[in-house]
Amino acid sequence: MKFTKMHGAGNDYVYVNGFEEQLDWPALSRFVSNRHKGIGADGLIVAQKSESSHLKMSMFNADGSEGEMCGNGIRCLVAFAIDEGLVAANTEIQKVETKSGELLVRPIIDGDHMVGASVSMGRPILEPSRIPVDLPSEPYPILDYPLEIDGYRFSLSFVSMGNPHAVSFIDGNVDEFPLDKIGPLVENHPLFPSRVNFEINNVNSRNKITTRVWERGSGLTMACGTGACAVVVAAVLKGLVDRNVEVELPGGALEIDWRKDDAEVMMTGPVQIVFKGELDWPLA
Repeated sequence: MKFTKMHGAGNDYVYVNGFEEQLDWPALSRFVSNRHKGIGADGLIVAQKSESSHLKMSMFNADGSEGEMCGNGIRCLVAFAIDEGLVAANTEIQKVETKSGELLVRPIIDGDHMVGASVSMGRPILEPSRIPVDLPSEPYPILDYPLEIDGYRFSLSFVSMGNPHAVSFIDGNVDEFPLDKIGPLVENHPLFPSRVNFEINNVNSRNKITTRVWERGSGLTMACGTGACAVVVAAVLKGLVDRNVEVELPGGALEIDWRKDDAEVMMTGPVQIVFKGELDWPLA
């Protein structure tokens, strides 16, 4: 099986061509994601045929669970599909089918290579039952829900960008926060029936936020595209930032633009091939 490892702002996945082949994707994702005994990645993304779009994305976390969407992953998926000849390289906007619906990806080309993309990430979902969060349906949005875990007190804002996010803005330095300890406790809190992604943030200015992410099913990651979108939506609704914001993550920066409350969120960021290879699968 041929594969390509790619990353978008440090959020790395293994990409495979699933147009002709159907494998045990959860098991494969668990194997390739292992950073000691596998390839090493935050998960697996499979390019598949779509009846309604140019391309279908199936995304699996490092623990083998299937995710609805990945903002960094969808950019790299389009670059992978172009590189593999699965979609036309000269298409201005690539339509990608995901479990969160069809998303539009506009490739950024430099010479003969796709170096980034802008993605229309859809409208944020704020209703608790649709995120989902186990709280009353009214009123919403929920922007400052108090939660105490292991002695830490948070004010959480809840947003779905096709997958659920709990967003916290803190006064202390995000780099000093024990996210590896608190992240899994938030992810698996009974408040979240489908688990949750957890972002901690420092607002640096009206146009810049520093963020760290604990991703549902993958743990600490270098970046999260849907998470960056959710962070900006929450920050805008709280009046902390303007509507065009640079989100600085450990793996790099993403530009998030939410022009008005009922609009789709636009995300722009890089893509990068790390290496290509071949894998004997299933293992002997």
